[in-house]
Amino acid sequence: MTRLNKLHQTLRHATLAISILFLLAQSTIMLAQPAEPDHFNTVKQKLAAGRQVVGGTVTSTDINIYCAMADSGFDFLWIEMQHSPLTYSEVATMIRACPGPAIPFIRVPTDSEGDIQKALDIGALGIIVPMVDTVDKISNAITFAKYPPIGKRSQGNGQYGALWGSNYREVANDNIMIVALIESPAGVEIVDQVVALEQVDVVFVASSDLGSFTGLRQGNPQYEALVTRIKDATLAAGKIAAGPSAWKDTREGYRFFQGPPDTALIRSGVRLTLEGNADTGQPRGVAPIEGQE
Repeated sequence: MTRLNKLHQTLRHATLAISILFLLAQSTIMLAQPAEPDHFNTVKQKLAAGRQVVGGTVTSTDINIYCAMADSGFDFLWIEMQHSPLTYSEVATMIRACPGPAIPFIRVPTDSEGDIQKALDIGALGIIVPMVDTVDKISNAITFAKYPPIGKRSQGNGQYGALWGSNYREVANDNIMIVALIESPAGVEIVDQVVALEQVDVVFVASSDLGSFTGLRQGNPQYEALVTRIKDATLAAGKIAAGPSAWKDTREGYRFFQGPPDTALIRSGVRLTLEGNADTGQPRGVAPIEGQE
């Protein structure tokens, strides 16, 4: 074999070795990258495990307040878009800044296609449907929240992929939750039909509105009969019963709770601070380090 042939053979062997090393390196990198999860809605996971979940209510546009609540220990955030001036643009910015650990749920203003699809496109994993007093309202929410073949959610632009992964379209239906709010006697009358819908995950007893619509207060036998009817129908259908956080550990059967709004939490924090009982993360008598609160 000539010296030139030997050189060509050596080069071929070297090229082959480099190619093998490159493929091995690529494989190592791919194995090192964690696979995108199929189930990323931790609220749904906790409920499936039999646990309770609590969500703080967001009404402010302040990103710092939102992020503090998202990282404070709540399981989810109840982003209030029915009874606040929050816009989808503002909420999108807040969710993108702090997508967790608290999972974003949005109480949409209406059951319309536009409201529900915009809420999901900006990253919400829970749709809270207000004023469910007809079956159509909750059916519409399911239709617009779920991709085919379950519903008719269209595939548009949004930040959901950046938040929840490139496989979002394939697994969204398994992660998005539907919460039905029963706020009036008309809603109580159809609760059996609501809980019979497979895609309804949670049925929420809107305690204040139920009192407002009936003129009755908690503790009144007629009021309590309405509440019991909602809860019993929900649990019998294998769904999650929900209510205000004041009912946590005081009423049996409830596992999904709406916590106080951001403004109330600020007032509570101020009161605790003035009383010397605020949790600063430091031993009692030691001032917190500025910037590390």
